[in-house]
Amino acid sequence: MEVTGKLKLSSFALTISSVMNAVCVVAKTFLWERAKAMISQFFVPVVGTLFCYLLFQVSRVLYRNLTSPLRHVVGPRNPSFIFGNVKEMGEDPNLTTKWRNQFGANFRLRGLFGISELHTSDIKAVNHILFLGKGILSVELDEHKRHRRALNPAFAVPQIRAITEVFVEKAVQLREVWSIQVAQQNGAARIEVLSWLRRMTLDVIGQAGFNHRFGSLEGDGKPNELENVFTQLFHSPDASRYNAFRLMQAMVPILRLMPIPGRNLIRAARDKMYRIGSQIVSDSKADIRASAGEKELGAKRDLLSVLLKANMSPNIPATQRLNDTEVLSQIPTFFFAGHETTSGATAWALNALSANPAAQSKLREELLTISTDNPTMDELNSLPYLEHVVRESMRIHAPVVFTQRKAMEDDVLPLGKPYIDKEGKSHDTLTIPKGEMIHIPILAINTDPEIWGDDASEFRPERWDNIPDSVSEIPGVWANLLTFFAGPHNCIGFRFSLVEMKALLFTLIRAFEFEHALPKGAVGPSVSGVLQSPTVLAEGKGSGLPLIVKPYNPQL
Repeated sequence: MEVTGKLKLSSFALTISSVMNAVCVVAKTFLWERAKAMISQFFVPVVGTLFCYLLFQVSRVLYRNLTSPLRHVVGPRNPSFIFGNVKEMGEDPNLTTKWRNQFGANFRLRGLFGISELHTSDIKAVNHILFLGKGILSVELDEHKRHRRALNPAFAVPQIRAITEVFVEKAVQLREVWSIQVAQQNGAARIEVLSWLRRMTLDVIGQAGFNHRFGSLEGDGKPNELENVFTQLFHSPDASRYNAFRLMQAMVPILRLMPIPGRNLIRAARDKMYRIGSQIVSDSKADIRASAGEKELGAKRDLLSVLLKANMSPNIPATQRLNDTEVLSQIPTFFFAGHETTSGATAWALNALSANPAAQSKLREELLTISTDNPTMDELNSLPYLEHVVRESMRIHAPVVFTQRKAMEDDVLPLGKPYIDKEGKSHDTLTIPKGEMIHIPILAINTDPEIWGDDASEFRPERWDNIPDSVSEIPGVWANLLTFFAGPHNCIGFRFSLVEMKALLFTLIRAFEFEHALPKGAVGPSVSGVLQSPTVLAEGKGSGLPLIVKPYNPQL
């Protein structure tokens, strides 16, 4: 009886287990079906909406390209609907120059998503775009005027003269770091100069820009958190990819909802800059308010303090002032313009002087005529060959290789030379439809043989003793170059960059001799977005610029 009872209990337990398993299966099936239904209800409309949105955008691009008055303008083939010609242009910054030789000064290329862009290096057209074209976004809008008016005092000549000692101080500090490395390597060190120049310029923009010390050149020499983020964003192997995805999001806002490569880096850089900036703005405003008078206010010489002082002046109407958010938004621009471009430009100059020992010696001889290690801005600007070296380096190695403008309404672009279309017809003008993107190739214009002569691509500072008359036709805020652009939207910080670069060359060339560490042709440009910097081509983006650095010995 006991055994029978146990069997009955076991059988009952198995029955219960089977029922429970069946219930679980039914429940799982029900829940899965319910989940699929919910997913379908949510996912299908979202995907469908996204598909329709993308289809609409694609249709707009195709219709625009097919009906554009510029459809007869020739250009390179479009290798990718998504990336257009952008990817190949990023891999070769001289590609637009090659296309210019093939198609002429005016041709069409494709941007992201196949959007047409008119490339023009016709100087008459460029002048029209920058100064005369009512339909091109080159005129000063009221908002731009207000920001420019507020920023002008921070970048005026007296202000740059006052902070030149910061440029020299940091250049001397970099010189001492390199001197130690040279001594440790028996009088000849292989130094990756770009990364060190980037640390130096970060310290400069911190101190001269915000009265903030980053200490990038101090301690063990390791880059700080902000420098690491900049390196990954602009100098890592993935930098071009990050830039392309950021540009896609700017063009198609719905893509901002999607996780993209580099998003965390971009957020980290933005958060770091704004965190530092918020504290600096708060401290600077408190100091200004606490100052007893104009004498105390004048002691604060960093760019941000000057900006805040001018912005807080009772003489400025409230409608023309920048609020705290607008002031804060200037800080990332200060970081980028005062850090990345100047370091890259100085690295290019050192590379060019390494390849031209005669120019390096001639420059050193001039620099040594100044009896002090701490020159003023006026002393730096009094040296003609230093000016020529800086101009020539900025000409053939412009840090920003191109810029863009967008037609806000229909316009007619005059041409200096007639354009012959693919049907053989000659055009003295080009009709620009509203919304057309205009690609202005800064580097190509700066090195155009028709303007500069057959040796336009060569580094020859002596050319500035007698430049061709055609150069005067190039619009430019400085030296008839497009390096700092022109018109109302020229680079407001160009004086800052030039004096800082001169201070660096003054200090380093007097102390060291520079030689190439690699065979000729091993170093070339690497482009991230619109910015180019030197890199070892075989090693790829981020490898920087290695040079052999030796102490200068006047007795040899």
